Amino acid sequence: MFDDVFHNIFDKFDRVVINIEELDGIDLNGVKAIVKLHNESLHRHKKLAIVGYGAKDLYNHFHSNDAA
Repeated sequence: MFDDVFHNIFDKFDRVVINIEELDGIDLNGVKAIVKLHNESLHRHKKLAIVGYGAKDLYNHFHSNDAA
């Protein structure tokens, strides 16, 4: 579902903000979809922001990759 909504989003917008405030949890597929979106934003020189205090799993994924 996430991929369907955000497929080619950077063809339409130069920046995207995702609010995860109400997100209780995220599975591996959800994390992979956001990572894919993040990588696409870097590759295409677009801006992606993830805001809000949501699923700790998502924060942990990006935080652990920053430390590596």
